[in-house]
Amino acid sequence: MSKSSFISQFLLLAFADTRELQLLHFWLFLGIYLAAVLGNGLIITTIAWDQHLHTPMYFFLLNLSLLDLGSISTTVPKSMANSLWDTMAISYAGCAAQLFLVFFLASAEFYLLTIMSYDHYIAICKPLHYGTLLGSRACVHMAAAAWATGFLYSLLHTTNTFSLPLCKGNVLGQFFCEIPQILKLSCSHSYLRELGLLVVSVWLGFGCFVFIVVSYVQIFRAVLRIPSEQGRHKAFSTCLPHLAVVSLFANTAMFVYLTPPSIFSPSLDLVVSVLYSLVPLAVNPLIYGMRNQELKVALKKVIQSFFCQQQLVTQVSSEVISNSSQDPPLDCAFYL
Repeated sequence: MSKSSFISQFLLLAFADTRELQLLHFWLFLGIYLAAVLGNGLIITTIAWDQHLHTPMYFFLLNLSLLDLGSISTTVPKSMANSLWDTMAISYAGCAAQLFLVFFLASAEFYLLTIMSYDHYIAICKPLHYGTLLGSRACVHMAAAAWATGFLYSLLHTTNTFSLPLCKGNVLGQFFCEIPQILKLSCSHSYLRELGLLVVSVWLGFGCFVFIVVSYVQIFRAVLRIPSEQGRHKAFSTCLPHLAVVSLFANTAMFVYLTPPSIFSPSLDLVVSVLYSLVPLAVNPLIYGMRNQELKVALKKVIQSFFCQQQLVTQVSSEVISNSSQDPPLDCAFYL
């Protein structure tokens, strides 16, 4: 029987030892989490509500927001609970589930970003074939492929990682469970098998990144040939948010996997891990929301429709109660 069978829980890296700093960590993470939930939630609601946004680009953006929302919900609530209750423990099953979800959602998101670059390429470089190449069925199949590929890769990595014998304690040098931290606890040379899988995954990710770069080279060449300055501005405004998110994702991945582990102190490593794992998830909705005029207009209509309906309900309720309302109900048809 492997020694890993005796491990019932893991100890995550704490952000602080004093109670005051633990509470500060809780409130800081709560602010980041609420910002991510609000931003992604508004994008999801707006795209689902507005019929004009039922296009391939916004369909993929909706999936991206779902992945961002799932990613930040996988790690932040547990870290907040640990700080609030002054503990570092996470169960063995909870660690396995967290590792699976983190890898699944992150890999699916990168595959989806690759698909979105293809969407932009077809829209700008081959607009006459857009409806044929990116019909509703094709979009669903591509999005499903991204989710399914991420799921299968994560299942393979998680199963392989937790099948290793662990004999170097149960303390993880991270505030959430991730594969490199689990491998550090292994006492078997079989961890090389998981390292091999990680290398294959990195190469696949690099292949996706090259595809994105080649797509944008073609996109920029096509945009620069557009005679109208307004047309060039519209094309750039469509592509730049996605390119910014890809750059943030790629820089984060390179920083994580290429930075020597001894270059920073453990406390600084913890701060850096927050920057690369949480901040992009909270910033992505802001990037897309600030640069996308159609999304901002649709969001404004959603908010106006909500308040209009609330006011209408209030007026109707007042009329039923008093039976003396002289003002006609508001006409919300403009917003619906």
